[in-house]
Amino acid sequence: MKRIPYIAYLPLIISSMIAYKLIDRIESVGGFLQLIVTILVPFIWAFVIAYLANPLLKKIEMKFKLGRGLSIAIVYAIIVSVVGLFFTLVIPSIVQSITDILRNVPGYVDTAEAWGTQQYAEMERLGLIESLENFDVTSMQEIFDRASASFNTILTGVLTGVFGVTSGVFKIFIGMIISIYMLKDKENFIGGIKRINYALLKVEHADKAVAFMKEVDEIFSKYIIGKMIDSLIVGIICFMGLWFLKAPYALLMAIIVGVTNMIPYFGPFIGAVPAVIITLFTSPITALWVTLFIIVLQQLDGYIIGPFILGDSVGLSPFWIILAILIGGGLFGILGMLICVPVMAVVRNMFSRYINRRLDEKSLSFEKLDVDSR
Repeated sequence: MKRIPYIAYLPLIISSMIAYKLIDRIESVGGFLQLIVTILVPFIWAFVIAYLANPLLKKIEMKFKLGRGLSIAIVYAIIVSVVGLFFTLVIPSIVQSITDILRNVPGYVDTAEAWGTQQYAEMERLGLIESLENFDVTSMQEIFDRASASFNTILTGVLTGVFGVTSGVFKIFIGMIISIYMLKDKENFIGGIKRINYALLKVEHADKAVAFMKEVDEIFSKYIIGKMIDSLIVGIICFMGLWFLKAPYALLMAIIVGVTNMIPYFGPFIGAVPAVIITLFTSPITALWVTLFIIVLQQLDGYIIGPFILGDSVGLSPFWIILAILIGGGLFGILGMLICVPVMAVVRNMFSRYINRRLDEKSLSFEKLDVDSR
């Protein structure tokens, strides 16, 4: 049979035409992808919940020798109890604190305006400002007027966010139900992924893919769960410290510090900013003590609590962790800062193995390179 010339180029031509059409209708494609992601949100939550609940499920199954169904029931009873306790005891206080803060925003603005005016007058009295003519007095007033006017915008955004949270809670609830089935049949899901993996790839490549997935799972599970426990402890200590210092909205500020503590190094300081600013309006001395307390707490977490809980779960030096946070935050915002460290650990391990393999191919070793560089 005579072969048609250039038939091998047909898939490339078809792919190019499809790519052109997709680029030509990029807005429609983006809207379609956004719709798909919106539909899959409950499944994404289901995977996250199942992934975080799986270590507890395995411990219960191994320690008490219980069946899968009963173990899942115990795990979700614990989860529902903790969430219910949180919504019963913590959420009302948080809502009240946020309401009070929003109500006091105009007062905070007036206080800041009066302080700024007082400082400006003092600087003028001391001769630090040569003439009022060189300073646009209306600019300061305009800044505070804008800050006061933004109060309504903030309040509207909060009310809009309430409806978003309500919708998100419903999706999380659906995701929790789906996660039960994921945990019940997790061996079947994992087995199915392995079958597809070995069916599509060569055996040696499939083996490497399985090993890679196990490594990713180990790094992520140890780091994320350990960091969650670490942040919970930090949040509790922060609440007790702020309550002892009589700082306003201690519970809300402790939760912010605990959540932001998921971000290594920078997290506690990011969470400290709102606590210090709000305390500053009520008592500058207390704000100073709050600042010192959070700095001490960050050092305590960095040198004692964190290493005790996390150990060397990622095996990264502070330099690489800070680099990962900067890159992750710059590319993907808060989410990138939360997951960048385990991602960097996986990338570092892959790159290290590649470098070692290349050195072995060249019959080189680190010892020889160190000797040659002296």
